[in-house]
Amino acid sequence: MQIEPQAFDRVLSSMCTEPHPAARDAAERFLATNPGDPGTYPNVSALEDDAIALLSGIAGLDEPAGYVTSGGTEANIQAVRIARDRAESRSPNVVMPESGHFSFQKAADLLGIELRLVPTDERHRADLEAVRASVDDDTALVVGVAGTTEYGRVDPIPELGEIANSVDALLHVDAAWGGFVLPFTDYEWNFGHAAVDTMTIDPHKMGQAAVPAGGLLARSPDLLDELAVDTPYLESTSQATLTGTRSGAGVASAVAAMEELWPGGYRRQYARSQNNAEWLADALEKRGYRVADPTLPLVAADVPRSTFDALRAKGWRISRTATGELRVVCMPHVTREMLASFIGDLDRLEVRASVPVVSDD
Repeated sequence: MQIEPQAFDRVLSSMCTEPHPAARDAAERFLATNPGDPGTYPNVSALEDDAIALLSGIAGLDEPAGYVTSGGTEANIQAVRIARDRAESRSPNVVMPESGHFSFQKAADLLGIELRLVPTDERHRADLEAVRASVDDDTALVVGVAGTTEYGRVDPIPELGEIANSVDALLHVDAAWGGFVLPFTDYEWNFGHAAVDTMTIDPHKMGQAAVPAGGLLARSPDLLDELAVDTPYLESTSQATLTGTRSGAGVASAVAAMEELWPGGYRRQYARSQNNAEWLADALEKRGYRVADPTLPLVAADVPRSTFDALRAKGWRISRTATGELRVVCMPHVTREMLASFIGDLDRLEVRASVPVVSDD
């Protein structure tokens, strides 16, 4: 095979990163195991229990319950499935801010449930009044985001929990990206802060595990029972996961990364990433761009499309928000040197654009 994997030295928009060396080694050793068949692979099944216990500690969940998913999309779909199957309504709906991940649209399509999108406020957080106006007796689930993919914002999770409770709905928190940085902030986002029922939290993002390694947590094992199906030819009697066969690589990698880095390593990484985001935001503001305040390690700025395209042509892996702003995620592999090089290329493009074209006439 001639093609090599993408290098990370110019990747500025991904929410995945290079795995920690311990996570990489664990993934390779457990690659051929299957936690979907715990009777045959008891060692990796025990590791999955360890992974959920570690994730629960990070997310403020006293009694660990959940499983290691393929990523945030699977976890979000499963959360919607739990809420739908628990609901008494024949036409249940899910209420979510427009900043929610597109995986919820997939969930709505697959599960035949209405998805009601509500606007965000001027800070790009869920508008509570709009949420209150959208829920009703058919609402099965309210979704809050703890670290949005476009602006890194944290919705008012305790208040969303109160709204969900008022209509006997579940509250799901999508902390797929934010879950490994929020413990080192003052935000209220987890099971200990609010009436959270289910949560998505991904070790393969800021957790520095190998892809795929997502996580679905539930306040009570009873919620997971909504997902269970019989497994007559396996030694286990039922299975709550969406996928059947799963590689143990993600499970083992997640445990290795968390054992190596929680909490001190993640705390130091958050500080580096947040400092880098604030440095980049300041550099862009000094050059006249309007920048959204980086409350978490993510920067959005109104860089023109022509400049964005020129930066892409130079090899920078960057993306744009739905409203067209440049989006940079300061993941663990993003260094200050990378950002300085990026700003250097931006400066050279600005100089070139400002040079007048001299006619030969």
